[in-house]
Parts: sequence; C-alpha cells; structure tokens
Amino acid sequence: MASEAKASSDAEKKEESESRLGGGAAADTADDAPTTADDQTEDVESLKGAIEEAEREIASLEDRALRAAAEAENVRRRADRSIENARKFALERFVEDLLPAVDSFERAVEAASGHAEGEGTEASAIAEGIELSLKLLLGAMGRQGIAVVDPIGAPFDPNLHEAMTMVDNAEVEPGSVVDVFQKGYTVNGRLIRPARVIVARQPAEPASAEAPSEPASDEPEAEAT
Repeated sequence: MASEAKASSDAEKKEESESRLGGGAAADTADDAPTTADDQTEDVESLKGAIEEAEREIASLEDRALRAAAEAENVRRRADRSIENARKFALERFVEDLLPAVDSFERAVEAASGHAEGEGTEASAIAEGIELSLKLLLGAMGRQGIAVVDPIGAPFDPNLHEAMTMVDNAEVEPGSVVDVFQKGYTVNGRLIRPARVIVARQPAEPASAEAPSEPASDEPEAEAT
C-alpha cells in the first residue's frame, strides 16, 4: 500500500511538472509571434515623421548660420570702412594747422628768389635752401594724400575755388583763373581749403566815339536880302 501511494504521488508530480513546462512553452510561443502589418505601418510613419522633423531642424539651423555669417561680414565691412575713413581723414585738423606754415614758406621762397637776383652766391644758396625745404615739405604732404590746388589757367570750379574778384581779360577764356591769391589743399580728395583766385571775364564792348550825324534838312536856305 505504501508503494502504491508513493507511485501515485510520483505520477501527480510528473503531471504537474509537464503542465508547467507546457504553459511556459505556450507563453514563449506567444511572445515570439510576428508583428502585424498595422504595427509595421505605424513604425514606418513614426520614423518618417521623425526624419521630417530632423530635416526641418537642420534647415532652420542652416538658415540661422547663413544669417549669422552675413551679419558678421557686414560688421567686418563697416569696421573696415570706419578704419579706412579714420586713416584717410585723421590728418585734416593737422593739415589745417600746418597750412599757415606752408604759406609762409612759399612767401619766403618768393622773397628770397627776388632778393637773390642782384646779390651774390650766398643769397642764392639761401634761396635754394628755402625752396628745397618747401619741396621736401610738399613731398611729405603728398605722400600722405595731401594735394595742392593751384588752378592758374584752369576753368573756375566752385567746388575747389573761391573767387575773390573778376577782371577783364580778352586774352584768356572767360571764367578762367588768371591769378591765385592763396593755394588750396585737399586730403584724399576732400577739400580742406579752397584756392582763392581771380577770374577772367569778357571785356565790355567799347562805346562808339563818333557822334551821330544830324539828318539833312529838306527846307531851302533863306536868301540874303
């Protein structure tokens, strides 16, 4: 009887074990079941949406990068222009203060040249030295973009010249500059001081000196009695 009871107990344990093994196999089979077509379509649509969102984000970043690069280039160009303008026109005030000295040099050259004509070698050497100093000064100014406005013989230009007076002159074209009181100067094309000039004009036609003849009278002369 004991052996039968033991055999029955072993059989029950075996059945329970097989039942458990069968349930686990069924669960594994359910987990390994293939996904449906609807599930695959959802995954594809979700992936497409993610790709489109990423592309939009990339396009937005590229546009912002291009705008930032363009703005940086504009800033660089404005800075370059400001630096160039500062370099070109920083000398303006200095030139304005320097011009009276240049005018004095020119007057000294004229006076020394006139004085040296009737004097000896020493006076001529002094005149040449003053003239050479003036040439060196003007050369240094020219290398800095400072140009002289000396318009004798040129047409009058109100943008560069200041007319002090006008004189009759039939030998030159009316409106031409015949003399310069004071030379003008520009810095890199910008006028610092206009040239003060005398301008020619057409002389007026001279009035006729002959008196108009009286018309002859048609009345006969009275006879003497």
